[in-house]
Amino acid sequence: MKINKSIFIAVFALPMMMLAQEQKDTIVPSKVKLERAAFESTTLIENQSNVLWNKGTLEFVMNHRFGLVNGDNNMIGIWDPANIRIGLNYSVCDRVTIGYGTSKDSRLQDFSLKGAILRQTRGGEMPVSVSYYGNFAISALPTSDFLHSTDRYSYFNQLIIAKRFNRSVSFQVAPSLSHYNYVEAPMKNDLFAVAVGGRVKITDSASLLVDYTQPITNQVNAPKPGLSLGVEFSTGSHAFQLFITNYRGIVPQQSIMMNQNDFFKGDFAIGFNITRLWHL
Repeated sequence: MKINKSIFIAVFALPMMMLAQEQKDTIVPSKVKLERAAFESTTLIENQSNVLWNKGTLEFVMNHRFGLVNGDNNMIGIWDPANIRIGLNYSVCDRVTIGYGTSKDSRLQDFSLKGAILRQTRGGEMPVSVSYYGNFAISALPTSDFLHSTDRYSYFNQLIIAKRFNRSVSFQVAPSLSHYNYVEAPMKNDLFAVAVGGRVKITDSASLLVDYTQPITNQVNAPKPGLSLGVEFSTGSHAFQLFITNYRGIVPQQSIMMNQNDFFKGDFAIGFNITRLWHL
């Protein structure tokens, strides 16, 4: 219960912190200019990036994961059952975004909060961007699948430390904590992990992406690390990512804590992420 209270405090306190920081930004001397976001999209394949859109922006997100490529007579996974997530994110201000999504696997309903804590500046006064991402997910599977209603709940908290080295190269590292209220014994309820990833632009609208997540906490039936490799095509209001990944889940705590697919043994699938922006 203590960890749940801490998460709720963070979720409700962060927007006020972000709004206060945004007000401070308005009185920063004009010679201090903010660096552009390190990435073109709000996600770096499986993990969140440091991107937050301007106030009043509505973002539609569709995430899709086919079956494993190494399946039997499954047309490189396309004929197998897929996992799909559809979500909406809204920018409350330039520094804070709230979101909701629904996923096919485990019927997860996730509510998220993302905020910019520090932002990289062009003159080097602040060398990196630091952002927070957290979510609260509820499984909508039948009541008979759970002993207690709170067994449905899971949480995810992550700090995203990103740097844009130049217009072509960006990198981020993102430590995280995943929590499930209920897991099968002797599995632990909490798992620390660290994600690293980067982007290299090859044209004005196309980039190469890599995303790797390493679980840290020792677990029984330890989850396998996540590895994703892909390409991204982006415009001012659209982004399309096509990739291979060994994650079946889309909500991050599900992917990090439950993944048993080994990328290097051929356990990977084709996936894509699509985003569309509207400026309200």
